[in-house]
Amino acid sequence: MLKEKAKVMNEQDMERALKRMSHEILERNRGLRDMILVGIQRRGVYLVNRLRDIFVGLESLKVPTGVLDITLYRDDLTLLHDQPVVHSTAIPEDVNARRILLVDDVLYTGRTIRAALDALMDLGRPSWVQLAVLIDRGHRELPIHPDYVGRSVPTSRSEVVEVRVKELDGTDEVVICEREGF
Repeated sequence: MLKEKAKVMNEQDMERALKRMSHEILERNRGLRDMILVGIQRRGVYLVNRLRDIFVGLESLKVPTGVLDITLYRDDLTLLHDQPVVHSTAIPEDVNARRILLVDDVLYTGRTIRAALDALMDLGRPSWVQLAVLIDRGHRELPIHPDYVGRSVPTSRSEVVEVRVKELDGTDEVVICEREGF
C-alpha cells in the first residue's frame, strides 16, 4: 500500500520541464534531422507525444514518433507477474543509422533503460541513442545516465515516484509516495 507523501510537480511544472527539455534537445542536436522519438510504454509514450507536439510548435516540423514495449526484455519479468501485460511496439521507420531519442517518465535503477536498449537493438542499429526522462530519482544500479532531465528528485529506496498523466490518470502531476510498513 502506498501513502502520498509529497507533490513534486504539478501540471504547470511538468509542462515547463518538457518545454525546457525540448529546447535543450533542439540546441544540442542542432535540430531534429534523422531523429526518431521513442516513448517507453506506458507513461513515456504520453511524454514523447507531448515533446513531439512542442517540437511541432517550435520548429513546424513533424518528427517520427514511436512506442517501445520492454516487458519481455526485463530482467525481473518472472518476479513481477505470472502473466505479464505486453503492450505494443510501433516504430514508424527503420532505426538503422537513425538518431533515437528514448523517453521515459522516471529513471531509477537503470534497468528499464537497459531493457529498452536491448529492445531497440533487436530492431536495428541506430547511429546513437539519447535519453530524456521527466524525473531522475537516483539509486542507479547500472551505468546509465540521462542526457535530458526534467527534474532530479532525491528519494530513499522506500519511496516510490509516481508520474501521473491526464491521458491515463486524469491529472498531470508527480508525487512521492511512501510504502506503508516498509
